[in-house]
Amino acid sequence: MSDTTTPPGGQLPSYQPEGSAPDAGKTVLVGVLGGLLSAAGYLVYQRLPDDQKERLHRQVRGLVESRINEIRNNFNI
Repeated sequence: MSDTTTPPGGQLPSYQPEGSAPDAGKTVLVGVLGGLLSAAGYLVYQRLPDDQKERLHRQVRGLVESRINEIRNNFNI
């Protein structure tokens, strides 16, 4: 036996929070825009000369290393 009571008509109403449809649309829009921006960034990156790619790699590695060290310090790892 179920604790839920079925309304007349035999179907339970589906729960949909107020404003959920526009939020889903915004989420999809942000995802699509993010994909387009990352694709554009990749196309620009492909056209960079090798020395600029290496410089970019060093900068990213340094940024990631500093962030990892910061996180380790915060958690005392």
